[in-house]
Order: sequence, then structure tokens, then C-alpha cells
Amino acid sequence: MILSDTVKMKEYQEDPEMLLDLMHRIAKGYQNSPDLRLTWLENMAKKHMERANHTEAAMCYVHSAALVAEYLSMLESQKHLPVGAVSFKHISPNTLMESAVSDDVLNPGEDGICLGNRFTEIGLKGLLEEAANSFQIAGMYEAMNDVYKVLIPICENNCDFQKLGKIHGKLQEAFNRIAQLHGKRVFGTYFRVGFYGAKFGDLDQQEFIYKEPTLTKLPEIFSRLQNFYSDRFGPDCVEIIKDSNNVDINMLDPEKAYIQITYVEPYFETYELRHRETHFERNFNIKRFIFATPFTKTGKAHGDLHEQCKRKTILSTANHFPYVKTRIQVVSRAQIVLEPIEVAIEDIQKKTVELAAATNQEPADPKILQMVLQGCIGTTVNQGPMEMALVFLSGLSDGSTVPSKHQNKLRLCFKDFSKKCHDALKKNKNLILPDQKDYQKELERNYQRFTERLAPLITISPTQAAGVIK
Repeated sequence: MILSDTVKMKEYQEDPEMLLDLMHRIAKGYQNSPDLRLTWLENMAKKHMERANHTEAAMCYVHSAALVAEYLSMLESQKHLPVGAVSFKHISPNTLMESAVSDDVLNPGEDGICLGNRFTEIGLKGLLEEAANSFQIAGMYEAMNDVYKVLIPICENNCDFQKLGKIHGKLQEAFNRIAQLHGKRVFGTYFRVGFYGAKFGDLDQQEFIYKEPTLTKLPEIFSRLQNFYSDRFGPDCVEIIKDSNNVDINMLDPEKAYIQITYVEPYFETYELRHRETHFERNFNIKRFIFATPFTKTGKAHGDLHEQCKRKTILSTANHFPYVKTRIQVVSRAQIVLEPIEVAIEDIQKKTVELAAATNQEPADPKILQMVLQGCIGTTVNQGPMEMALVFLSGLSDGSTVPSKHQNKLRLCFKDFSKKCHDALKKNKNLILPDQKDYQKELERNYQRFTERLAPLITISPTQAAGVIK
């Protein structure tokens, strides 16, 4: 397999994802030969740096350092050195795979094994510094700090105060950058890419999550992959599937190569979000992604509010991003189907979160606040939230109909939404310039009309309340 992949590398020089896949597979093939595995990890780091993938280059050095730490921990346990790959888990859970190398393979006495100069304390320091520098260039300052947590005890043990001074200087710069860029940092963009057709060989019916550079748009990755595979198979043989529906391979032309591309976002359960408070934490060490597909039970993608459903697909990858390569295979998927009223609940909750974020942003940004307000209570879109309330809650206005579980949830969501609109208007009033007073009055009038129409739909009688409690 190693020989075959090495030969294939020449064929895929222009396909960066496949090239790194092959290099990764070769490195994995050398799991029982740490010297060679380390060489290939460093080769991967160089390839990433050529393409300005500095985060992935840093991960290659982190994995290399974890492998060296495994070896050093078997020589002699020393407090200032990491105890093995497990000491790097706080940087990336992926590094635990470096502890899979068996004890006999890393046996220091075995001839020809781990004889490279990287398998020393000095070598470990060098790999950690390479990792920290690459994270710094990539703007991954928190990860840079985590790497230095491993390096600092080594420098302290060696009384290398000059090095410690430089490290703490870099950390000061990093923490200042985090503070300066609060709320303004952007990270990678993710796409789900599926390959269908015998022309793809091993890739046929495989799906991957691709990590693309920051702010990459869907047409850009469409164009890149279509152009590459058109050059390879011929322009008439490649088709891009532009929807996110499930692909029926029996309906595809066996002579063609099909690529399905879908924008996806990191996905977290509610409990996970409590432990991932910062924007960085929600974009680092992630392996689950989500995309939504609108549909109706009549077969159309879009319909009226009362028939608009949504299918949410959650994909899990084999490893966490960022990794030593920019695409990772999808290993499992789950689907959640939302009924129309659940779609409405989700939409109102999303608007409420946006309002709260814009209102509480420090320092305040009047443009963002007004844009969000306009989207919630502006005259042109006022029908959006109001229409949802009329469609799903109008049956409650008779005072006797007991709200269903979802109706009660939507009712409470609208109460929260209305409160957040009020808070945002109050904040905006303190921020506006003199020439915006008329605009503020118009927003306030819109809000007044909205709340007057909404009140009878979200206010329930004692009889209805008793029914909900029961």
C-alpha cells in the first residue's frame, strides 16, 4: 500500500486534498516505524505551509511532538517532560493516536528505531516551537498558548531564561490580539462534498467535510472542484449536484462523475455550548457538522408557512478539525425532521439570539443593531414574524383552546422576541444621531403595531393555562 500510494503521489500533484490524503496514509502505514512516520508528518507540514495552511502545518508538528513524547516517556519519567501523547490531548484529541505505537516498537534499545535527532529533548523543543509559530501565523492564539504550556516546563527545567522571555513576550502579544479582535475573528469555512461515479475510483460514494480558507463562498469551491475534475475526466463527464437532497445513485448516469457540495456549519448540543463559550472554542476541535434542507410533504422544496418542513442532517467526521489534513471523511450521519411549527419556533429563536447579541455587543455597533432591528420589525419584513404568529397561534385567541406543547413554546418564544425587540429599540435610541430621529420613530411605530397585533395571540386565559400545566 505504501509503495502504491507513493507512486500515486506523482499523479495527484495538482490535487492538494488527494495528495495530502496519500501522504497521511503513508505516514499511517509507518505507524510501526516512528522515524519514517515523523519524516512524513514533517513532509506534510511543508506541503501545508506551501499552501498557507498554517493551522494544519501546526497540527503536523503537534502530532510529531506527541510521537516524540511517547518515546521519551519510555526512557525515563521526568516531571518537566510530557508523559506521552496524552499530554497533548488539551491541544487536540487527535494526538491520542500517537500513543497507539506499541511499546516494543518504541523500545530505545532496538537498532534503527527512533535514532533521528528529533527523538531527543532538544528535538521535542524544536517541534513544539514550530507548532507554536505556525499557530501564531494562523491566528490560533489559544492553541499557541496550549503548546507553550508543554514547552515552558522544559525551558524552566533547563533555566533557559532567554527562551522563556521570548515565549512570554509572544504570549503577551497573543493575548493582546485575542482581546483586540474580540468578536471580529473569522475561522475556516466548511463544506460537505460527496463523490458519485465509478470514475472517482476509491472516492466513489464517499463523502468528506472540506475545510476551506476563511470566507470561501459556495461558488468558489464549486468552480475549483468542477474545473479540476473536468480537466481530469472531460468537461462533459462532470456534473455538480447543487441541491442537498439525498442522492439516489440508481438515477445517475454511470458514465459521468457527480459531485455534491453543501455548505455546513459546526454543530453542538446545548450542553456543549456551555463549555464552548468563545468563538474560538466553537471553531476548534470540532467533528460534527449540520446542514438544513427545506421540504414540503407534497414534494416541493418550498411552500406556505403551514406546510414548510425542514430536514436537519448532522454529519460526524473520523477526526476533529483542525487536523493534519484539510478534508476528513464522514463516518456517520443522523437526521432530524422539523414540522412547520417547529421551523417557526427555530426561526423566532434565531432572530431573538441575533437581537440579544446586537443589543449586548460591546462596544456598541449602531449599524449592526439597526440592521437586525430592521430585519425584525421593519415595515417590509414585519409580516414575517407576524405571519408565523397568525398561522400557528390564531386558534388560541378564543380563550378556550388549550395550546399544544409546540404552540405554547412558540407563544413563549414570541414573548421573549418582543422583549428583545424592546431592549434593542431602547439601546438604539441612545445611539442614534440627530438625523436618525425620524427613523427611530418609525421603528417604534412598527413595534407598537406589531405588539398590538401579537398580544391577543400570545396571551392565554386561566383555563388555557391550566390545560398547559396539566
